[in-house]
Amino acid sequence: MARHFDGSKLVIASHNKGKVREIGELLAPFGVETVSAGDLGLPEPVEDGTTFIANAEIKALAAAKASGLPALADDSGLEVAGLDGAPGIYSARWAGPEKDFTLAMQLVHDRLGDNPDKSANFTCALTLAWPDGHMESFEGKVFGTLTWPMRGDKGFGYDPVFIPEGHDITFAEMEPQAKHAMSHRANAFRQLIDACFKQA
Repeated sequence: MARHFDGSKLVIASHNKGKVREIGELLAPFGVETVSAGDLGLPEPVEDGTTFIANAEIKALAAAKASGLPALADDSGLEVAGLDGAPGIYSARWAGPEKDFTLAMQLVHDRLGDNPDKSANFTCALTLAWPDGHMESFEGKVFGTLTWPMRGDKGFGYDPVFIPEGHDITFAEMEPQAKHAMSHRANAFRQLIDACFKQA
């Protein structure tokens, strides 16, 4: 049985403002006060895991131990079938030191070239860690296809080139509530809430 979160304050172990905002919105209904690792001035740990969950665990544990508070970390990325799953866990690194996702999306487009397989998925791993080292991890996915050129300005990361299955607009063209209802992050988040936040 998963450990239940019974605190009132949670560190979001991220320096990505878009990610912090999205996770904060997802947590809002549970009355949890959130503060980001960036706001606390916590250093970003080296993410040397080989899976999304491993990297989420590294970030969550580092933030929990440094802050003395439970911490929630997300590691997510775009997996492109025609690129053998790349950029995958290196999705943020493809954006370079300036975190320029326009550059990253151009790189995906250029590497795919005329490959007819435009299928892709986003994967999100969420880890909730406590200062004593206990962790709970969950993983969610959403499938779709890539489009070019980029469309929309509501999302972040690779959202402007990703059209989820059953839709004809990109994540970046959707209202946040619509994206939250189906995204990889929402999928992992539902598992986290069911296991660690909802009273049995």
